[in-house]
Amino acid sequence: MGGANIVAGDTLLIYLPLTASWVTSTKRGTHKNLCGTAPLNGRIVGGEDAPPGYWPWQVSVQIFGKHFCGVTQTSVSLGLQSLQGENPNKVSRNVVKIILHPNYDSESYDNDIALLKVSSPVRFTDYIRPVCLAASGSVFNNGTDSWVTGWGTVKEGVALPFPQTLQEVEVPVVGNRQCNCLNGVGIVTDNMICAGVLAGGKDSCQGDSGGPMVSKQGSVWVQSGIVSFGFGCARPNLPGVYSRVSRYQSWIKSRIRSNRPGFVQFISSGLDSDSNYICPGF
Repeated sequence: MGGANIVAGDTLLIYLPLTASWVTSTKRGTHKNLCGTAPLNGRIVGGEDAPPGYWPWQVSVQIFGKHFCGVTQTSVSLGLQSLQGENPNKVSRNVVKIILHPNYDSESYDNDIALLKVSSPVRFTDYIRPVCLAASGSVFNNGTDSWVTGWGTVKEGVALPFPQTLQEVEVPVVGNRQCNCLNGVGIVTDNMICAGVLAGGKDSCQGDSGGPMVSKQGSVWVQSGIVSFGFGCARPNLPGVYSRVSRYQSWIKSRIRSNRPGFVQFISSGLDSDSNYICPGF
């Protein structure tokens, strides 16, 4: 998986974690009790093709039946493993409403988040479940282990080959001070979070836009970021930049009045090495 970093030019990125998209459960229990569990995920080390059910909150935004991002007439497919071929766990719904963040900036990509409302409820299964969202005040220290998933290009300009199986990549968080230094001072705001391998080779890429970055806390998966932008894909010393989910708890709650997402506070242990990072030349 080459990356979910977008080469500058993509604008609207759709944020579609199940719980924040009004995809509701017909089972009893609250979203907080359901969110962040992936019964089929025994992942410990990295890979490329994601096994079925490992990331049950992954959603494909589609137009005319094809995977796409950032369009106004859309449908979503849940429980999807591959973009082509058989998908026995697939469930599709039309999108009836898109809410963009009012302060989204198309030049800086600040506040790069939107909510989608689907046409009818979806029953949760082992293959379709909501992720927990990082609550306000969550702390993701430099080096926090994270996973990013998507159907984007596997390298810059190289499409995901048939049958276009969902890809997964393991990347560590890169602190905002260091990320700002590497990508350009002033580019990374407090509404963003970065991740990537500084040696290069692992990243999200074009077509992954709007997808989730998650970290595990105990037995619960928590979404820390939303694939937003970057300079190329998987280039050395250019970590990808994601929208920081924890900054939007109040906004999400203000727009979703029922069947609200489950928010979980993620707290990294120990000191954050990024707090002492000094950008060379400054």
